[in-house]
Amino acid sequence: MRDRAFQALYLMALEPLAETTADRNSYGFRSKRSCADAIRQCCIVLDRKSSAQWILEGDIKGCFDHISHKCLLDNIPIEKKFLKQWLECGFIDGNNLFWTKSGTPQGGIISLTLANMALGGLERVIDIAGRIIKYTKTGEKSNNKYQVHFVRYADDFIVTCNNNKYILENQIKPAIEAFLNQRRLELSDEKTRIVHINDGFDFLGQNVRKYKGKCLIKPSKKSFQANVWKLLTLIKKNKAISSGKLIQILNPIIRGWCNYHRKINSSRAFAKLDSIIFKSIWNWAKRGHPTKSKGWIKKKYFTVIGNRNWIFFGKVKEKIVTLISAQSIKIVRHLKIRNTANPFDKCRKDYFIARKRNGTDMRCRVI
Repeated sequence: MRDRAFQALYLMALEPLAETTADRNSYGFRSKRSCADAIRQCCIVLDRKSSAQWILEGDIKGCFDHISHKCLLDNIPIEKKFLKQWLECGFIDGNNLFWTKSGTPQGGIISLTLANMALGGLERVIDIAGRIIKYTKTGEKSNNKYQVHFVRYADDFIVTCNNNKYILENQIKPAIEAFLNQRRLELSDEKTRIVHINDGFDFLGQNVRKYKGKCLIKPSKKSFQANVWKLLTLIKKNKAISSGKLIQILNPIIRGWCNYHRKINSSRAFAKLDSIIFKSIWNWAKRGHPTKSKGWIKKKYFTVIGNRNWIFFGKVKEKIVTLISAQSIKIVRHLKIRNTANPFDKCRKDYFIARKRNGTDMRCRVI
């Protein structure tokens, strides 16, 4: 507890500096930024007809576990004595103590900020490698003929480039590898690839792809299938519980997944999810009453509310609860945070108050 208290104190002093020096298009584990901001930035840089066609989809292998202690000690402006102790304190697994020779503190509240600061500067390295060497006084790119753009969330990132795939393969990727080597990190061979926008790519559980020249972002197949498998497994395991308790188990999972994906083109995925859940719930109800008719089962477990029919319901402590419908969650357009917005800058106070009032100031987690 004492160490966590010290880390919290140092984090309060370190976070404003980290926000000021961070890459503008880095969105992972930063105050007032979210997955939705990163996905929206992908849409902005890829949506136009003249936008970049090739994407380097990158993943840093074991970022938080393998990052160099020397790099952190040399670049993080806090007392080296405490930082070294946190980095080398080790962790306990079962009854065994394992000393840490690399990586950020396991479970430390300052770990994410340390990793973000260590990876800070990657965007400028990529810009220079892509021959974007001119910047305005405010730090904006004034020359970007190759349309090189960078978006990062924690250890996942993408880099875009126009029709010249050669620049991604022979200039930008080697520059990224050299940057990471200085921090004893490397790109994951399995997850790092160069793809065309018409083939699409998965980023933060969502698929970004152009269909006939139009960029659409949908829930990825992997994310959808994982969520469906989780729900169906829970329904199958809970054969004997009441309908009310089953609804209490399923609702938070459905609502959480849909809230994460409701800011993209996910209406078809929501409709498909409702269909799959309904079929599983119907089989669950029939299994519990094999001798009853379909009409009797419908009357016992399903009701009508307004224009909606076949709503699965139950009772919990004499209170009626209903299964949430994925399609009932509204699709909304996310307003991305400005790249230059710093929550610790007093001049931006009104901007963040307005975002909070409009409901756009929220954090999202990958589901």
